[in-house]
Amino acid sequence: MATADWLLSTLPRPSRERARLEWQEHQVAMLPLGTLFSAVRIPGRLVAVLTACTETAELDAFMGQALNGGPVICDPRHHRFYALVPAGMPQRWQRAADAWRAMDVELLGLGSYLGVPQVNAVECTPARASHWAVPMNPAATLCSPPAVARLIAAGRRSADPGVEE
Repeated sequence: MATADWLLSTLPRPSRERARLEWQEHQVAMLPLGTLFSAVRIPGRLVAVLTACTETAELDAFMGQALNGGPVICDPRHHRFYALVPAGMPQRWQRAADAWRAMDVELLGLGSYLGVPQVNAVECTPARASHWAVPMNPAATLCSPPAVARLIAAGRRSADPGVEE
């Protein structure tokens, strides 16, 4: 429950019950980014090129290894991953973010919202819009920005071996 409470603390107190209802009814709650955490949206094709697979469970396992167990949300319908990172990453990594946009990687921070699944949604099922590819454990543990940058750079090199960093 500590993880759910921490995630909900991104909202003003009166909105937290609404988000809990969203989790119960829709299994996803929209949470604001940029205060406690931000997110890096990574296209599934960038991850698939590194793993040579397309199975969700294998991609999830790879993300856990590549990001040292940092929390990652998977949106299998749109073939995207969202690595949860420290709130200030979008500002500090702006130059990298400009280059990453060409690969459809985007840093999401203040002014953005993310559909966050219930903390116990850890498997891909047809009924779920998204799930935790790598659960947040313990609460407030986030992905290391350098690990995320290394993953993106590796995907870029694999997708286009002639590119220079």
